[in-house]
Amino acid sequence: METGLKNRVAIVAASSQGIGRATAEAFAAEGCRLAICARNRDALIDAAEKIRRQHNVEVLAEPFDVTDAGAVRDFVNGVVQKFGSADICVTNAGGPPAKGFLATTADEWKGAVEVNFMSAVYFAHQVIPHMRKKKWGRIITVTSITTKQPVADLVYSNAVRAAVVGLVKSLANEFGKDGILVNNVGPGYTATDRLKELAHSSSAALGKSEKEMFESWAADTALKRLGEPRELADTIVWLASERASYITGQTILVDGGLYRGL
Repeated sequence: METGLKNRVAIVAASSQGIGRATAEAFAAEGCRLAICARNRDALIDAAEKIRRQHNVEVLAEPFDVTDAGAVRDFVNGVVQKFGSADICVTNAGGPPAKGFLATTADEWKGAVEVNFMSAVYFAHQVIPHMRKKKWGRIITVTSITTKQPVADLVYSNAVRAAVVGLVKSLANEFGKDGILVNNVGPGYTATDRLKELAHSSSAALGKSEKEMFESWAADTALKRLGEPRELADTIVWLASERASYITGQTILVDGGLYRGL
C-alpha cells in the first residue's frame, strides 16, 4: 500500500522499546526520516543504531524526559534544524502506576498528568507552528483502551488519558483548516514491558500467577490473544499516511475486540 510517507519527518516519543520502538521501525520502513527520544540513553541509542542499519534512514536520537517542556522545545527545534520540518508527531509515554483510588497520592496524580497529558501538550505546542507553515501535519497520541472503557485499578490512566482525548478533539477542530490531522490510538492488552508490570502487580493482588493474568486478559478479547506492538505501529502509520487523509479527531482502538461498547 502506498502511504505517501517517504522522506516525511516523523517524531516518535518513548521509542526505545515497546509500542514506541515498533512505531519508529514502521515509519523507517516507509522511508521516513526519524527523530526519536526516550529517557533511557543506552536503549535509545541501541534502537537508533539498529533502525539506521536495517532501514538505511536518517535517525536523530535524543535522551530526555518528556515532562520537561524546555527539553521538548529544544528537541523539536533540533529536529527542524536537522531535517527542515516536523511532519508527524507521535506522543507516547509510559503508563502511571496501577492502583485503586484510595491508594492514590497527590504527587502521583500530578506525575500522571505531567507524563500522560502535559507531554502531549508540550509536543503539540512545538510542532503545530511548523506543520501550519507546510499546511500538512499529523499528530497521533498513544493512550489506552481506558479512554473508552475504564480498567479496574488503573484509576490514574482512566482519568488522565481521557483528558488526552479532549485535547485531540480540540486540536483537530482548531487546526483541521491548516491541513493538520489529530487522532488518538488506544491499545488494548499488548505484549509490552508495561503489561508485564501490570501482570506482576495484579497477580499479587489477586493471588494468581502472572501466566494466569496473561491468559485471562487474552480470553477477554474477541481474538483470544494479546496484541503485538507492530500491530499498533501499523495503525499509527496508516493514520499518518495519505490513506487516512479524511480522518481527524478520532480514537482508534487496537484491542482485539476487548471494548464491549457500540
